[in-house]
Amino acid sequence: MPDPQPTLDTQFDAEDEYRPEPEPEPLPPTWMDGSLRIGIHASIAGSYLNALESARKLGCNALQIFSSSPRMWQGGPARIPEVDAATFRARRAELGLGPLVIHANYLINLAAQQPMLRTRSIQTFHDELVRSMALGADFLVIHPGSRGEARPEQSVVTVIESVKQGSKRVSLGNLRILIENTAGMGVAVGARLEELAEILAGLQGVPAAACLDTAHLFAAGYDIKSETGLTSTIDLIDSTIGLDRVPVFHANDSKIPLGGRVDRHENIGQGKIGADAFRRILTHPRLGAALHEGLTGRAFVLETPIDQPGDDRRNVAKLWELAGLSDQAPPAEKGFSMLTTAIKKIQMKTAATAKRAEHGKKTLEASAASQSSAPRKKSTPAAKKSKAASKSKKSRKTKRG
Repeated sequence: MPDPQPTLDTQFDAEDEYRPEPEPEPLPPTWMDGSLRIGIHASIAGSYLNALESARKLGCNALQIFSSSPRMWQGGPARIPEVDAATFRARRAELGLGPLVIHANYLINLAAQQPMLRTRSIQTFHDELVRSMALGADFLVIHPGSRGEARPEQSVVTVIESVKQGSKRVSLGNLRILIENTAGMGVAVGARLEELAEILAGLQGVPAAACLDTAHLFAAGYDIKSETGLTSTIDLIDSTIGLDRVPVFHANDSKIPLGGRVDRHENIGQGKIGADAFRRILTHPRLGAALHEGLTGRAFVLETPIDQPGDDRRNVAKLWELAGLSDQAPPAEKGFSMLTTAIKKIQMKTAATAKRAEHGKKTLEASAASQSSAPRKKSTPAAKKSKAASKSKKSRKTKRG
């Protein structure tokens, strides 16, 4: 007898339906491990890689850089060659440095009322975003700009629209735009925390947060020096911006007293804010990196002056010390500084030359002003007659010769 034909079960079982595996939740960057992040603005002179090596040698675990010259409008290609960007990203991963903060060009004015300046600022901001993405940056810090004769509320709207236009058609990925507070010089936008909060509120849909500069806060009138002043300032930050939207602090002491409204940075502990205040800031449970209280991976980045070789290394070490974490700090290379003795000599020579040139210019201007303001002597008939006789005598001598 022939074998019976197998019976096919064509009944549909809902359990057999294909279900694609859900996308895994993206893992946080390796540097967001709950530890305090301390960095410095490192120079990209010669190569982007040099900035990574400088941060490592100075004992940092985070860093900030410029992506191009900060005081010039882009003159050449706005993009970074992929081979250079890939090398930078790979080396940064090896060193475990993070976050990587990029500070935008100083010439950008997102609050500009002049159409040409605003257009150029938006384009340059867009280019900054593209370069930040290429380098794998975590944050791009930008100043809001200066409002000119515009009303404060109008300038806030202008900044919001400028950020939106500049970030349009850019896939930002994990990159976040950080709006930095200002010291309040002239008509700068963003000195008041409420104003910064208004800008961020208008950037719904854009990955934006804030970067707060300690020197700017102090100069703008926020007393972060005293214990009670720091507490009230933290409460105000939380009620306006939100502490969870401040992933980066620029850690700078101030040459300017409280409320001076001028942006002048000083070495940590040598300015008007003082070492004790920075100790309170770095160890405050709501500002540090303690889980459930502070913000995991929050970074304190130095932008302090380097007047003498080693100032940079000493400032980094000071922050680790004030945070009570000297024993956990990455090892610094003894004697290393981004400012070498040779560079210092060149800077001094350049400054002296510039000073002499400025002095010479002022002397010439003073001399010209003196001559133009001096009364001219009137020519009397006797003087005219004497001058004519002298001229005639000279003419006769020339003919005889």
